[in-house]
Amino acid sequence: MNHRRSSSRLPDNAVLRKLGYKSELARGMGGFGNFAVSFSVICVLAGGLTLFGYGMNTGGPAVMLWGWVGIGAMTLILGLCLAEVTSVYPTSGGLYYMAHRLGGPRWAWVTGWLNLLGLLGAIAGIDYGCALFVGAFANLQWGLVPTPETTMLIFAGILLLHGTLNSLGIKLVTVLNSISVWWQLGGVALIVGLLAFAPGERQSADFVFTHFNNGTGFDNPVYVAALGCLLAAYTFCGYDASSHLSEETRDAQMAAPKGIVRAIAWSWAAGFVLLAGLLFAIEDYAGTLGTSTGVPPAQIFIDVLGTGVAKGLLLVVIVAQLFCGNAETAAASRMVYAFSRDGALWGSTTWRRVTSRTKTPVYAVWLSVGVALFLAAPSLYSPTAYAAVTAINVIGITPAYVIPVYLRRRYPGAFTPGPWNLGRWSKPLGWISVVYVVVLTVVFCLPQASPITTTSFNYAGVALLAVLFVAWLTWMTKGKRSYKIPPLGTDAETVALSEGVV
Repeated sequence: MNHRRSSSRLPDNAVLRKLGYKSELARGMGGFGNFAVSFSVICVLAGGLTLFGYGMNTGGPAVMLWGWVGIGAMTLILGLCLAEVTSVYPTSGGLYYMAHRLGGPRWAWVTGWLNLLGLLGAIAGIDYGCALFVGAFANLQWGLVPTPETTMLIFAGILLLHGTLNSLGIKLVTVLNSISVWWQLGGVALIVGLLAFAPGERQSADFVFTHFNNGTGFDNPVYVAALGCLLAAYTFCGYDASSHLSEETRDAQMAAPKGIVRAIAWSWAAGFVLLAGLLFAIEDYAGTLGTSTGVPPAQIFIDVLGTGVAKGLLLVVIVAQLFCGNAETAAASRMVYAFSRDGALWGSTTWRRVTSRTKTPVYAVWLSVGVALFLAAPSLYSPTAYAAVTAINVIGITPAYVIPVYLRRRYPGAFTPGPWNLGRWSKPLGWISVVYVVVLTVVFCLPQASPITTTSFNYAGVALLAVLFVAWLTWMTKGKRSYKIPPLGTDAETVALSEGVV
């Protein structure tokens, strides 16, 4: 990786004006805060634990651990390539703005809708998952049996909390994300440490690294292993948050790309430790998978440490999930703000408004949590609705990540590397990323259980088609008329800003 000397870089507001925008948001975030927002969104204590039962059923320990290693490595390669493009285009719009500059408005429109619905689906998925964990805690603490109605009430309360926190300004969000980093790392260390040193027998290394379990109904072990790798792929989502918060980050051309890469790398390491620690501690595989709590990691805590400690650890996980959802709300609201700023959404003049006191897009914040509530509402009536919401998240975000990388490779003449770049590694890593995402997107859409019923059906393919249809329909009815990014700033304006004249 090549890093240019900081003395040759323009000030942040001059860079932003060169890209066509005036600075409206408060730059209250440093490099660590930018890393923290992506690390908080990835949140191995949310994704890794929420999907732990899925992994146990779909390939078991061997696929869970080695899939984490492989998917983590490929995600890091993709993140490196996306970071290189982010260094040139550090805007709140993130992926769609990159796609527009590199490939034109139609590429931007598709990328923007994939990214937007993916981010809004992520809020719904994360906060609804947190509500399920709160329900499991309530079941242990008070014997409350969770129902769809109680889960939805908890979910709505969590959304209200995240909307309120994000309305109070970027400084508070930055502080919470910084706490989140240490909470997550400390939480992983606490969970793994307590499980490792508790009395009792442990699983062997042979079991943890080689045991294969197939409860999917499919016979082909390679197919099942491919499905099992999705535990890691579902978890490694959301690192574009560093890009969306770049207009509020100091030295964004360096801090935002570093934030992406570091968030993936640290999550990769922490997640491996967490998964290995849990797998070594399993006492009863079938009992853990079929736990009455509905949360297999909670059953591991109960079996090894007792109900009292298990409840404490569940609280640690729930707080981490709350941090995760709060960071995701910040990222999604900035995407709403930026997309509205360029005239892409109905009611754009409202959603792009920034409060004078905190310089925060408050209306975009509340639209984001409102849409998340709408997306998860069908969970009241259908047990498959949550799976469909999760599908909207992953099937929207993952292809959106690679589109700017693909366009950067397809039109190399349209791209001048920024201060943070990959040098000669850019081309091979870029094409590896493209192939990886194509394959991963196909796997996302494959059936995950046999026989295929309305309950076991994989809605990812339907979600992808729905998002693409929404993108086409909104382009025909609105985008062609109203969507437009501003022209690049003039050299005179850039020089004036860099010299502090304006």
